[in-house]
Amino acid sequence: MANLCSNYLVFEGNQKTIKTIHELFQHMKEREEKTGHGQLPEFLSDQCDYFFDLYWDDGEVGTYQYTTRWAPNTEVVKLIAMRCGADFTLEYEEMGCLVYGRTTFINGIMRDICLENEDFDAYLWDEEEDTYRFEGKTYYSQWEILDTLLERRWAQAAPDPIADRSDP
Repeated sequence: MANLCSNYLVFEGNQKTIKTIHELFQHMKEREEKTGHGQLPEFLSDQCDYFFDLYWDDGEVGTYQYTTRWAPNTEVVKLIAMRCGADFTLEYEEMGCLVYGRTTFINGIMRDICLENEDFDAYLWDEEEDTYRFEGKTYYSQWEILDTLLERRWAQAAPDPIADRSDP
């Protein structure tokens, strides 16, 4: 059985664009419920990075949670965004394979940062105390540590040309 990667996806765009994307996700969810199989948009039938267990909060449009096999389906999400004219942020994690990262797609530029093995080695789990130790502090969950490490990687990565552009 494949390890499941959890994905949290937020699309950004005008109201019509987000409505179009939501209809696409609604259609995929309905097909998955009927077939019991992962889904792709019909225009991407040649891809293999399926969406599984799609869901979103009632009344929420443009924000989706789902699983994929082993790793995020970043390229598929990018193709959806490009077709619909949207931007997105995708946060993902699959701790069995030490996958934890974030992808943004803004104005046609994709940026993906994922933690490295050394990041996971930067903290320790204390089995007796059921806590984590990181930089001299105790944590009851690894998620705050992972978020901190990801933010550091994000800040160290090549600058985002859109975010760092200053108006004259």
